[in-house]
Amino acid sequence: MMRMLDRFFLSDPNEERTQSTRIAKLIPNMVTIGSMAAGLTAMQKAIDGQFQDAVLLILVACILDTLDGALARLLNATSKFGAELDSLSDFLSFGVAPAMILYLWVLQDAGRIGWMAALVFVIACGLRLARFNTMQAANDRPEWARYFFSGVPAPAGAGLVLAPMIFDFLIDVDMGSFSFATPLIGLWAILVAVLMVSQLPTFSSKQIRIPARSTVPLLAFVALVIAALIHAPWPTLSLFLCIYTASLPLSWRVYKRREKRAELAQGNDKPVSAVSGAGSGSDHDSGDLSGAA
Repeated sequence: MMRMLDRFFLSDPNEERTQSTRIAKLIPNMVTIGSMAAGLTAMQKAIDGQFQDAVLLILVACILDTLDGALARLLNATSKFGAELDSLSDFLSFGVAPAMILYLWVLQDAGRIGWMAALVFVIACGLRLARFNTMQAANDRPEWARYFFSGVPAPAGAGLVLAPMIFDFLIDVDMGSFSFATPLIGLWAILVAVLMVSQLPTFSSKQIRIPARSTVPLLAFVALVIAALIHAPWPTLSLFLCIYTASLPLSWRVYKRREKRAELAQGNDKPVSAVSGAGSGSDHDSGDLSGAA
């Protein structure tokens, strides 16, 4: 028994710690599992009719998905295992769970189009994550193109597809009471699915550069956002979704401007084929292929 325990504990505090003995290496994967658990619990809440709790749990999954990639880079704990686990977690939490929540909310009353919309969204999320992993492995994108995603990343897609629910909670109106609304929500889910698998360039978190002198104001802003999410979650989420939606045409414009600049720098008229590989992420967005894919 003691010999078995010795495999997991260091007998000498000064003993050199190898990669297999650092429990810190497991922390990002633990956070990823937490994101997966949040997605599963969100589905359970939706089955029980607690839709507001379900949406908030998807938000928790988004936050944890952002943290796992950041922790992996910070702790130098990136791994292929972590990347695959993160992709599975993203597919569950940002593909299957939002589609099921939306279906149980109103899409089941939309007839065939409701189930088709849920099915298309889940498949699109899986295709988007598969493309992301493939492009990351190829790693043949120009440096400037790595600041963009190709299509809407999975966490953002989950937020957009749940936008009708969030706006419904904001204005406190039973959307299901309007018969014309349910097919429109199904069409909205299909539109979001198309945006996810499209080659529309969208801003990556790698675009963000924070000067050292801005650290304290940024922390104050983060505290303000957390307080807003706690005390007024629906107005806050609605605002962020509107800002993100408005950024989509702007990201396309910035991408095209940089693409043109790169073509001029190369001194030829050949197009720079980087959009298909601009799937840098997470989405998640991180060095271990995890994050907002």
